[in-house]
Amino acid sequence: MEYAIVDIETTGGYASGSGITEIAILIHNGKAIIDRYQTLINPKVPIPIYIQALTGITDDMVYDSPDFGQVAEQIYKVLEGRVFVAHNVNFDYSFIKHHLERAGYTFNAQKLCTVRLTRKIKPGLQSYSLGKLCDALKIPLTDRHRAEGDAQATAILFSRLLEWDTEGHIVTMLGKKSKEQQLPPNLPHKDFEKLPHCPGVYYFKDQTGKVVYVGKAKDIRKRVSSHFTGHNPKPQRQHFLRSIHSIHYEACGTELMALLLEAVEIKRLWPAFNKAIKRQEPKFALYSYEDQSGYLHLEVGNHKKGLENIHTFNLKTEALNLLFKMIRDFELRPDLCGFKSAIGIGSEVKEPEIGINKLPPAAYNDRVQSAIEHLHLTMHSFIILDKGRNEEEQSCIWIEKGCSYGFGYIEQYSDIKSIADAKESIKRYPATHYIMQLIYNYAERFPEKVLSF
Repeated sequence: MEYAIVDIETTGGYASGSGITEIAILIHNGKAIIDRYQTLINPKVPIPIYIQALTGITDDMVYDSPDFGQVAEQIYKVLEGRVFVAHNVNFDYSFIKHHLERAGYTFNAQKLCTVRLTRKIKPGLQSYSLGKLCDALKIPLTDRHRAEGDAQATAILFSRLLEWDTEGHIVTMLGKKSKEQQLPPNLPHKDFEKLPHCPGVYYFKDQTGKVVYVGKAKDIRKRVSSHFTGHNPKPQRQHFLRSIHSIHYEACGTELMALLLEAVEIKRLWPAFNKAIKRQEPKFALYSYEDQSGYLHLEVGNHKKGLENIHTFNLKTEALNLLFKMIRDFELRPDLCGFKSAIGIGSEVKEPEIGINKLPPAAYNDRVQSAIEHLHLTMHSFIILDKGRNEEEQSCIWIEKGCSYGFGYIEQYSDIKSIADAKESIKRYPATHYIMQLIYNYAERFPEKVLSF
C-alpha cells in the first residue's frame, strides 16, 4: 500500500469559489518517501492580500505557472491508486476532487486524516494543528504555509504515527465499513459511535462547548452521518464541519416530539448554523386597538414581533376569513374592521343596522370583546398521546384553548381524566406559530391519537 501525502495552498477556504496556488504530493510506501511532486499553480484569479501575507505566494510568482487544467493529468496519475493523506484531509481532498472533476477526471480515493489519527494514537495533546503538533512532537517544520514544507512535516508525522500505531488504528480507518474519514477532523469518533438509532434531537458543539447546530431525526445516527457524507465544496459546509468538536443528543419517542424539541431548542439557543427554522414565523396577525373616539377596531396586518395580537396566521386569506366570521356572528361594523362597507367581504355579511352605527363605544366594545372571547373559547383543549422512549412511557403533548402547550412523557398506563392530569408530568414550553402548526397538522392526520377536553 502506498500513500500520497498532500498539501495545497489556495486562494480561499472553499473549493467551488477558490483556486489552488500550490500543490505538493509526497509518495510514502509505509517506510519512507519514495517520490515527490510539487508545483506552483496559476489560480486564474487574484490572490487575496491576506493569503499572500500568510503563504508568501504572490500573483507575480504564479503568473507564468501552469493552471490546474494543464497539470490535472499529472496530478491524477500521481494520486491514482494511492491512499490520500493530509492534515484535515477533507479540506485538501475537496479541492483536489473538485478541480480534477472540472478538468474531466473522476476522482475517488481512500482517505486518511493525520488530525484524526494523531487524536487516536496520541490523545490528550493541547492542540492538533500542524504547527502545534510539530512543536509538541519535535518535528522539524520549515516553510510554514507553503505546500512542500507542510507536506514534508505531515510526512514525518505520518511516519511516526505508523510506528506508534500498535493498536491498528490505521488499518481500522481504512476498512471498507469505516466511517472514520467522513467525520469532521475535530470530532472524536466515540461521540459518533454513541449515537442511537432512534428519533431525537442532536446538538453539534464547537471547541468551547457552545451549540452551533441543532437538528432532529427519525434515526439520530443515520441523520448525523448524512451531514458528513459527500464533498460539498461550498464555504458554509467547510466552515460548518470545522466547527464541530462534539455531539450531544436527546432521544425522543416520536418524530413529532423531536420536531417540537428541535424548534424549542433553536429558539432557546439560536445556533449559528440553523437558518431555515429561524425564519418560520407567522406572516399575518389579527390585532385590536382603540381609536380616539374610544371604539375598538379589529384589523389584519403583518405579524410584528413584540406587538400583542389576538391570533396569528400563515396566510392572509385565513386571517380575513376569520375576521369575516367575527363580523357576521357578532354583527360588528365593517368600517371598524378595516373595510369601508360589508360589500365585497362575503355574501353572508350584511350591512349593519343603522342602530349599530349609533352604538356608543362601551356597548360596541362589548360586542368586540365577546367576539374575541368566543374565538379563544372555540380553540379547544386536547392532548396527543403517542409512543414514548421506552415501553414504560408514552409521549404527551397538550394544547389549552388553542395556544398554551407543553410536552413530555408520562407513564404508559396513566389514567388521564383531565388535562390537569397531564400537566403534572410534562414540561411547559413557550408556544410559537410554527410549533402550533406542527401540532395541529399532526392532530388532523392522526385523530385516533387525540384526546379532547
